[in-house]
Amino acid sequence: MGPLLKAEDWINKYGDILYNYTLQRVSDKGLAEDIVQDTFLSAWKSRETYNAQASEKNWLFAICKNKIIDHYRKKSTSKVQYGEADTTSHFFDDAEHWTKEDQPNEWGINYQQPVETKEFYNILELCKKKLQEMQKNVFVMKYMEDLESDEICKVLNITPSNYWVIIHRAKLQLRKCIEKNWLNN
Repeated sequence: MGPLLKAEDWINKYGDILYNYTLQRVSDKGLAEDIVQDTFLSAWKSRETYNAQASEKNWLFAICKNKIIDHYRKKSTSKVQYGEADTTSHFFDDAEHWTKEDQPNEWGINYQQPVETKEFYNILELCKKKLQEMQKNVFVMKYMEDLESDEICKVLNITPSNYWVIIHRAKLQLRKCIEKNWLNN
């Protein structure tokens, strides 16, 4: 086991990448700073138990990821029901097919071009901010943190049926926002 860096070295070496990673997931600069600070504090307090099975960078990222999940867990103190009124029904007809106005457009994008990719992620961030808080939380945990649906339900204290309604609505809203702000501009 190699020696751990000092706290100041951690901040200099990993502070910016942990901050950027966190900011993409919480979309609030002050909160991202707080989570990264908590990450370094937790790492410092548990530095004696670090066993070098993972690299120091991966160890810090694991702590940070857990801090982000803890943030979502604290925000979800009460059970929220989302299955009551279906605000997405206007997207589908009586046979549950897409309505002509709301059917998905063919994006026809070459994702290998860096300018398009950077532009896409900027628009995705803008659209993510427009989601309801629970939709944003579920989307981030599912698609940015790669958590399984049962784990998300447990962390956010929601039922599986509520999870599926929330993620469905989030994806519909994101698709509509991306098409409006990126594909049709």
